[in-house]
Amino acid sequence: MTIAALFPGQGAQSVGMLGEFADRVPAIKQRFKEASDAISAPLFDYVFEGPEETLNLTEFTQPAILTASVALWEHYCSEGGPAPSVLAGHSLGEYSALVCGGALSFDAGVRLVHLRGKFMQEAVPVGEGAIAAVLGLDDERVESACAEAATDETVVSPANYNAPGQVAIAGAKPAVARAIELCKAAGAKKAVMLNLSVPVHCALMAPAGAQLKAAIDAVELRMPNIPIVHNVDAERAEDLGGLKRRLLAQLAEPVQWTRSVQAIAAAGVTAAIECGPGKVLGGLVKRIERGLKVHATDRPDTMVATIDALSS
Repeated sequence: MTIAALFPGQGAQSVGMLGEFADRVPAIKQRFKEASDAISAPLFDYVFEGPEETLNLTEFTQPAILTASVALWEHYCSEGGPAPSVLAGHSLGEYSALVCGGALSFDAGVRLVHLRGKFMQEAVPVGEGAIAAVLGLDDERVESACAEAATDETVVSPANYNAPGQVAIAGAKPAVARAIELCKAAGAKKAVMLNLSVPVHCALMAPAGAQLKAAIDAVELRMPNIPIVHNVDAERAEDLGGLKRRLLAQLAEPVQWTRSVQAIAAAGVTAAIECGPGKVLGGLVKRIERGLKVHATDRPDTMVATIDALSS
């Protein structure tokens, strides 16, 4: 059996996530304490006690999800989980994949995504950007609606190609609102604003690019010891320069999740673990490649069941 490990992005967080694990596995709780020290903030408290509003701030959400994903990965490996042959992460999850693939140390990864979150939030003032989910339209119709809604002053474009008929769009709030109405007129089953203030993976993130480049250049980054399929083009980097270019491009370009999953399946992968809180990626993969079964790891019982299923 050929296995992939998939790492979730923002939106998977919740106060108390991995609570069952933290009570039973000291190493998992310790990782959150180390992450708190790495960014000089009480991340441990935000994750296990809240408040939710603070955990949902991008600068804390990103290190929280990375920490949860890495902690679950380490526990999976320590319990004898079969090694995957390829990794992929949705947006922020790509940084979790870098840490778990040995390309980036845990402390450096936590600090890097903490800065990434701050840069993203600072790039667009709160209230000026928006993200919307569009369901039930093909990619071309969503792209056409965005092109029609955009102006010289207000941009909107696809941000996440999550699955067939499931696309997120992002940009300036007025343009996103116009695109929503155009998508509804084109027959979308649903087109709604999401409760997220940072318009990720669109041109509005470009101002954060120079800051992120400096932050990436400042860390020790290596080629991963497990190949990673990257969001921006669903390909694997052949060298360090290509890896860095893809991380930077990902900031302002859409997540090609559908293509990434298709590339993983085309490589012969038949099973995957969702290494992080929640089961969002499993639901998306089911819509993309029904032959690729995704196993959860976010609770002690599901972790045991996953390792047993993949080891048999």
